[in-house]
Amino acid sequence: MLSRALVLLLFSLSAWSARAPALTIYTEEWPPITFQRNGVADGMAVEVVREIQTRIHDNSPVEVVPWARGYKDLLTNPGIMLFTVGRSEAREKQMTLLGPIAVSQTVLLARKGEAAKLLALGAGIYQRPVGAYRGSIFADAASAAGFVEVDLAPTPQITAQKMLMGRYDMWVEGGFVVASVLKDIHRQPDAVELVRVLESLELYLAFSRGTPAEEVHRWQEGFSAIKKDGTFKRIYNKWLPRDAAPMDMRLIGLPPGAH
Repeated sequence: MLSRALVLLLFSLSAWSARAPALTIYTEEWPPITFQRNGVADGMAVEVVREIQTRIHDNSPVEVVPWARGYKDLLTNPGIMLFTVGRSEAREKQMTLLGPIAVSQTVLLARKGEAAKLLALGAGIYQRPVGAYRGSIFADAASAAGFVEVDLAPTPQITAQKMLMGRYDMWVEGGFVVASVLKDIHRQPDAVELVRVLESLELYLAFSRGTPAEEVHRWQEGFSAIKKDGTFKRIYNKWLPRDAAPMDMRLIGLPPGAH
């Protein structure tokens, strides 16, 4: 009886281990790509991630956290997956990137009626203050473009509010979230206008250094499957009907499992 009980215990422990979440998965409040609705993660990228999880039988919960917290964990701990993360040369040396899951334009925005005045400054525009949210690739894009004064705020919503209140002249953000951010702060979409597009930005699922290679490859197989059978395109077009879904597939950056 004891040996049978021991076998059952070992079997139960093994089954529990198999069901245990393999990753800590973070996303942020960045509608309509990722956000929280009634305490539950939602959005285009969240729906894609959950479809991949279904294919690979993964039950890791998706947590919506402040970007700075998720990004810090991604850089310092193994077994972290954060989405969506903009691709850059610096990030390719720090993490493994799987995707793209979306392609965004990085836009420079001003208050309504002020874009022409700012563009008329010529090179002087780079001396004017701009805002972006802390730790974002949009802040990096502003600096890379040559802006010398980049004000950092905790969220896109606070960034937008500060720009509209006159704290700085321009706001740098991902183009397809601007309307949602303005809606969050109870402002109309025409409260801002485009100054220029700074860059086109690919967005990825990012895995931290030291995440097991077999886990990354499971996600790669699941992601490839939903791109091949049309599921990814259907989800993308549901949320972003005016944009073309990126159908190519890449695993770039640190080799999976690298320490």
